[in-house]
Amino acid sequence: MEIMYRGNSILGSNPSLSELLKRGGKMVILIVVGIILLVIILAVIGIYNNLVRERNRVKNAWSQIDVQLKRRYDLIPNLVEVVKDYMSYEQETLTKVIEARNFAMNAKGVKAQAEAENMLSGALKSLFAVVENYPDLKANENVMRLQEELTSTENRISYARQFYNDSVMQFNTMVETFPANIVAAIFNFKQMEFFIIPESEKANVKVDLR
Repeated sequence: MEIMYRGNSILGSNPSLSELLKRGGKMVILIVVGIILLVIILAVIGIYNNLVRERNRVKNAWSQIDVQLKRRYDLIPNLVEVVKDYMSYEQETLTKVIEARNFAMNAKGVKAQAEAENMLSGALKSLFAVVENYPDLKANENVMRLQEELTSTENRISYARQFYNDSVMQFNTMVETFPANIVAAIFNFKQMEFFIIPESEKANVKVDLR
């Protein structure tokens, strides 16, 4: 009797098959949940890195615009200095160019910058239109050189603007698209503004000085 009692005690201490299955099922569930969480975490990290990469691409594109805008700002005082002696009766036109340049240099934000650059382009067009009335000025080599440099700069600005807007489009699309939009909302990625130029201002600032 004692032997049987001890045997039953030993057998009773071992987990039953159903208990083993329950424990195994819980372990499988934990493993599956862990794998799912790992996949989600890796996906979030990947999406976040892509958002950062695209945002940096936009910033780099804007820096290229900024370089060309600064180049134009540097050329304008030289142009005004050359033409002012010929255009003593056109001080208002020259003043508008300088004021537009200063306003553009101090503009903050993409939208404000675009508006300021449009104003500056308009002022330069007015200046070159007035230059047409001064034959000696039209033939001035310095004026011709500066005009060519400004036209070249305008072309570079146009290319840089296109690259920037393409980069913004790609970034904004990613921010709006599932599931990246969830990650963007969590980490506060906002849509970026396009550098818009009205159709009337897209033509290069140039004049026939020949």
